[in-house]
Amino acid sequence: MARKLVRIILVRDAQAEYGNLEQAVAEEKKKGIPSSFHQTLFRSIQAKFKILREHYDYGEQIPRSLIPKKYSVMGATNLWKVDLSGYWRMIYTLHQPAREGAEIEIMEIFLDVLDIVDHPTYDRIFGYRKK
Repeated sequence: MARKLVRIILVRDAQAEYGNLEQAVAEEKKKGIPSSFHQTLFRSIQAKFKILREHYDYGEQIPRSLIPKKYSVMGATNLWKVDLSGYWRMIYTLHQPAREGAEIEIMEIFLDVLDIVDHPTYDRIFGYRKK
């Protein structure tokens, strides 16, 4: 049975948001702040990364017909959502690199994290409205 190698890559908005969060956590730790929302969210993302490395289809798959234009223009043909702490969401897509050859012992899967967003931003991207 082939082993799956999952590579998690943060792209565009997700990379920027993760970098900002990482910086906020580092600054809080320098100031001696033992716990905060930033630290909780950062730990939540790290925990989800660990799960996704083992089970890349852990998140909730978003139907293809509901993929927002923002992601389809980025080349996403499939989309997944993972809930994070504080009602934040992580949006990702899966793809395999093109390979030549018949037998592949290690199946490589790229998991591109496209966004890490709060709930109101998630609702706006997907066109959800408050009732």
